[in-house]
This record gives sequence, structure tokens and C-alpha cells, in this order.
Amino acid sequence: MKWVHALACMAISATFLGSGHVAAQTPVKFALDWKFEGPSAPYFVALDKGYYKAEGLDVTIDTGPGSVAGIGRVAAGTYPLGFFDINSLFKFRDQNPDKDVKAVMMIYDRPPFSIVSLGKNNVKKPQDLEGKTLGAPAPDGAFAQWKSFVKENKIDAGKVKIENVGFPVREPMLAKGDVQAITGFSFSSFFNLIQNGIKPEDISVMLMSDHGLVLYGNAIMVNPDFAKANPKIIEGFVRATTKGLIDTIKDPETAIKSVMKRNDTADERIELARLKMAIRDNMATDWVKANGVGDVDMARLAKSIDQVADTFDFKTKPKAEDVFVRTYLPPADQRKLQ
Repeated sequence: MKWVHALACMAISATFLGSGHVAAQTPVKFALDWKFEGPSAPYFVALDKGYYKAEGLDVTIDTGPGSVAGIGRVAAGTYPLGFFDINSLFKFRDQNPDKDVKAVMMIYDRPPFSIVSLGKNNVKKPQDLEGKTLGAPAPDGAFAQWKSFVKENKIDAGKVKIENVGFPVREPMLAKGDVQAITGFSFSSFFNLIQNGIKPEDISVMLMSDHGLVLYGNAIMVNPDFAKANPKIIEGFVRATTKGLIDTIKDPETAIKSVMKRNDTADERIELARLKMAIRDNMATDWVKANGVGDVDMARLAKSIDQVADTFDFKTKPKAEDVFVRTYLPPADQRKLQ
């Protein structure tokens, strides 16, 4: 009677798959842009609360090399899903037209791209960068927007010395005075400077989104071959991540515990503050409060592509729908912040 049991299992499996879920415990690798820090909480919350497991997913979450460089990992299929900068995806797709990587869920409705300085350096507006040395890691997502920021704010770029610095030495160099400003994610550089002995009141954070850039930030991206073969897995991943994101926004104090379980060398007080800054400035914006998490305004996304095109020579400028698809998002009522 073993064949009867096997047929019964196959029938149950087919019913399960047909209901919009994926087979039990399918392994899925997901790449973050950076380290296990406060803003990575939504994914670990989804993991710890069993949201991925409920979708039949055995999710592995790994650190990443930055919000720009990691896109290649998704394109190559090393990671079927990853969390990286959508503006850099515009450029990546143009340079690699055979790699149809798409964003499927927006996390940072406003990007954390920023220019960070110290009060003593007197960088209060974009033009104050003229005559200064700007420390900028080449793979940095914020530095990737530098040309657009320069154009939008009429900065004389020839008067700004750009020094290519590594991520680990970026904030220490600013703290020591080797550079007068740096590019970085606001919630990274601000708290890294505090850890380098700088008082919060002495730190100046200039968000690029407050100075003319309409860009979005990091989004969940998917490998095209994986997407074609496994649409239900993507739907399940996005649905579970949506729940984790909403829970994180509602209760960051609890959410940060899921990060700390994976990073026992971090300072929980700092990581919680970092997460709260990301929620306030990037995740739970007014638009997200009105429309729910995960989606984009396609007209704004199109404008952001135009803004990138001002300083990047596209061979074929993408349309908004080429880059972002909302096919995998849960219904709007399931994405609302309560």
C-alpha cells in the first residue's frame, strides 16, 4: 500500500502548492546589503516569528558587501534574493542587459543616502562641501548618487576633493580630521561616529532626499531565472517579510532582540537607536503610512530614473516597470501600518 500513501502525499502537496504556498521548507538564501545591524531587523523578526517557515521557506540570511556591489550576487544566482540599492540597479541593468534583475518590494521609501560631517567643519548646506575633502568608499550606495546630488544642488565638483576610503576607516578618518565630510547611510555613519567618541550634538547629517533627490532606496531584488521558476517562493518570501517589516515598525524594542541574537558584539542601545532612525526616516514615511509598505509610486520611480539619467549615460534608459514589479506583493490591506 506504499504507492497509495505516496499518491495521497502527492495529492496533498498539489493542493498545498495550488493554494498559493510553496512546498514545505524550501531552502532560500537571502543576502543583506551590509552587517547584522538594527535596520536588518525585519528579516530576523520574520525568521524568529516563523513567518518564513509558515510559507514553507527555510531562509538563510547572510551579510553583504554594500548596497551596490551585492547586486551582482543576485544577477549571478549566488543569492536568488537580495537587499540592495534600486538606483544602482538602474545602472547595473543597463551595463548588463542580459541580466533582468528586478526589485519586488521596496523597503526604504526614502533612501538613507547622506553627507555626514562634524559641526566644526561647518558643512551646513551642499555648497559648503566646496573646498573640502570628501571621504567616499567607491562601492557606497550614497556615493553612487554623488553626481546627481552635485547637479541638483549646483555644487562646483571641481572644488571638492574626493578621497576613496574603505568602509572600516571612513568614520574614523572623519573623526580624526583626515577628511571633512563623508558619504554614507545616515543610520550607519551617525552611530559609527558615536562609537568613535564623537558626541551626537557634534554630528551633522545632511540627507540627500532633503536636498533635491527624489530617489528611492534599498529594495528586495530577485534573480530572473529564479523568479521565472519559483514565483510562489517569491510571493511567500515577500508576504513573510511584509509581516516582519510591519512588526518591526510597530515594536522596534522587541524587534531589535532578533538582531542581537545574531550579533553579540553589537551594542543593543546603539542598534535600537539605529533602527528607530531608519524607521523614522526611511521605512515608515508619510507615503508608507498612507499607502502601506512594500510598494512604490511608479510616477516618482520614473522621475528618479530621469534624475539618475542626468548624470549617467544610459544606453537604454529603463522604464519604471522594467525595474520594479508589484506582482509578488500582498494585497494593500495586508501591507497597511496599523
